[in-house]
Amino acid sequence: MKMSLVTRSLSIELLVLALFLSLIPLLQIKALALDTTTSLSLVNTINVAGNKTDFHALLAFKSNIFPEHQQALSSWIESLHFCHWEGVKCGRRHERVTILDLASRGLTGSLSPYVGNLSFLRELSLRGNAFTGEIPTELGNLFRLQKLDLARNGFEGKIPTSLSCCSDLRDLRVGKNKLVGEFPKELPYSMPRLMSLYVNDNNLTGGIPPSIGNLTSLVNFSAIFNLFGGSIPNALGRLKNLRNIGLGLNQFYGSIPSTIKNLVNMEVLGLGNNQFTGPIPGSIGYLHKLQVLDISNNNISGKIPDSIGNLSLLINLRLHLNRIEGAITLNLGKCRNLLELTISDNNLNGSIPRQLLMVSSLSIRLDLPRNHLFGSLPLEVGSLKNLGEIDISENGLSGEIPGTLGRCISLEYLYVHQNFFQGSIPSSMESLRGIQNMDLSNNNLSGRISSFLAIFALKNLNLSFNDFEGELPMKGVFTNATAISIAGVIEQNRVLVVAVKVLDFQTHGATKSFMAECEALRNIRHRNLVSIITSCSSTDFQGNEFKALVYEFMPNGSLDNWLHPIPSSDCHGGREFVGLNLLQRIDIAIDVACALDYLHHQCERPIIHCDLKPSNILLDGDMVAHVGDFGLATFRAEFTTPSTSSSIAIRGTIGYAAPEYGLGSEMSTRGDVYSYGILLLGMITRKRPTDIMFEGDLNLHNFTRIALPQRVMEIVDPMLLTEARNGSKMMEYLISVIEIGLACSTESPKDRMSINIILHELHLVKNNILKSQQSITAVEISVAKPLSLPKLGVEKRYPTSSLHTLSPPEMELKEYK
Repeated sequence: MKMSLVTRSLSIELLVLALFLSLIPLLQIKALALDTTTSLSLVNTINVAGNKTDFHALLAFKSNIFPEHQQALSSWIESLHFCHWEGVKCGRRHERVTILDLASRGLTGSLSPYVGNLSFLRELSLRGNAFTGEIPTELGNLFRLQKLDLARNGFEGKIPTSLSCCSDLRDLRVGKNKLVGEFPKELPYSMPRLMSLYVNDNNLTGGIPPSIGNLTSLVNFSAIFNLFGGSIPNALGRLKNLRNIGLGLNQFYGSIPSTIKNLVNMEVLGLGNNQFTGPIPGSIGYLHKLQVLDISNNNISGKIPDSIGNLSLLINLRLHLNRIEGAITLNLGKCRNLLELTISDNNLNGSIPRQLLMVSSLSIRLDLPRNHLFGSLPLEVGSLKNLGEIDISENGLSGEIPGTLGRCISLEYLYVHQNFFQGSIPSSMESLRGIQNMDLSNNNLSGRISSFLAIFALKNLNLSFNDFEGELPMKGVFTNATAISIAGVIEQNRVLVVAVKVLDFQTHGATKSFMAECEALRNIRHRNLVSIITSCSSTDFQGNEFKALVYEFMPNGSLDNWLHPIPSSDCHGGREFVGLNLLQRIDIAIDVACALDYLHHQCERPIIHCDLKPSNILLDGDMVAHVGDFGLATFRAEFTTPSTSSSIAIRGTIGYAAPEYGLGSEMSTRGDVYSYGILLLGMITRKRPTDIMFEGDLNLHNFTRIALPQRVMEIVDPMLLTEARNGSKMMEYLISVIEIGLACSTESPKDRMSINIILHELHLVKNNILKSQQSITAVEISVAKPLSLPKLGVEKRYPTSSLHTLSPPEMELKEYK
């Protein structure tokens, strides 16, 4: 009995134990389910919090955009999830913002610092808008960021050093803003994956830090158009993946580092418009992949290295405006892919190598002017069948123009002036049916002027100062000049030398030009305007309409001929042309400003000249300036009616015409002020706005602006340097005049200096110069005399098509996109 009770008790305990053990898995499952629910709840809570953070960050971004420029953000409304807003992309799993791309949306305002709360952001692109203010330091919180593109805005201040926290960044673009200060030396230490770096077109100073050598993944680097200085660090040679580098338009100096030979993947090397000295390193020949080499407008000396012939892929070589000497290396003939070669304005001598002329790939430009080359033009020039422009002017070349030149059937621009070529114009040149501009002036060419020139569609032809004989052809360009100036004598109880301007009515707009000039000049009189004596309107002996204007003759020619003289043949013998000193240039500038003041503010109906440039500024016997050529003039808008307006497309001359005219804006007095500013800058630098050096973003205004104040001596007319060195304050006077020119030629019309302030400032400079001259003893100031008048010639222009710049892939000095 007792045994039975024990057994029953044990059985109950075992049953309870078994039941408990069977419940354990169920309890574990319940606990696991509870843990899973808790985890999911926690994840959902985090996502909701993250979504709210991104949502509020985007709203803060929108609130910093001016309301009138929020059209692109019309979809940014609370009823629509922000992942579907314009320019916003989110991750699929967590619905957090990963991309914010609002490039070129016309946004204006400042960049909200709350963008730094978009912690999942990988790409931020705001390029091509009008953002202002500083780049927020909070962008450094975006540790996942791989691409930051803020280019083409108006950001100010410094590049924030906090960007060094964006260690995963691959693409950094802040070009074309208004950034200042030095490039943060901390950045290269923390961006091992950075492949593209664009800081171009800003106002950055200092040098390139040696830490740049840590960016070993870098492929593209553009720092052009800044105020960088110092030498190029040798550490740059460690960037073996670098393919494109643009350092032009800065103030770098010193020699080109020899470590450049390590950049074996380099395709584009842009170092132009700096202060580099020394020779081109022979190690340049190691860059076998190089396609574009630009070292123009520096102080490079020595010879062109023979190793340059190793660059078999080279398509664009720019060495102009340096001090390179010696002969042109024969090894350039090995660059079989060359499309463009410019080595003008150096000290090269010897002959033009025939090996160079056998590079049949040359198709854009062969530019060799203003050197000391001699000998004949080789027959091999006929190999350049695809070439668009040949310029071998202002050298010492001689012999006959080879007949093989006629094989260059793609030629559009031919400049061989100011040499010693002789003989006749080859008849084979009749094949050059695409020629547009031809300048054979100032040679010793003889014989008759070839009749085939009359069938060419020439825009400009200059045959002056040769020994041609016989009659002129009576067709084509010889009858289709827009204006022909001749000297004549009117006898009316006295002898009066006059200038006669004959209008050609086969030219589009000639009648309107004639009427505009008559209308503008009939009721105006001023000492600084060219006086019109009479006009003629009749028919010639063939019954063709004939109209002419008779002006007072200006014995000292145009300002353009004084700034850009074409030496006569005896000048080759060593006679030096006496140019304009600073005081004379200021007097001329004051005269022109007085004329504009009269036209704009003192006429009964204010007149806008619309074509102010050096060739339209004429100088009388006392060197007093007179503004002429009113063929494009118009009356100010409020005084104009359809019957009195002269509308001839966009008025003005390329380089001098105000930029707003190209956008369809009305002609205005401020447009004349812009032209005056460019004129003034050209008078001090003796450079035309159409000079070959001005390409891409570089123009005469920017060229002078970046030179102030330390580099003024490098850009002014060399004829003024003697004065600047003799007078301690001459540098100040030059800077003052340049600043006036810059203030007149700003891009925004409303920011341009008014004509009365221009006159006030110029008179101040003139008075200061006169006072300083009175205090100088035993110093003779040279004054140019009218008897030293240069020969009048045709202004050489570089058309837009001839300024074509190669850009693979938007390379060279340009920013990548």
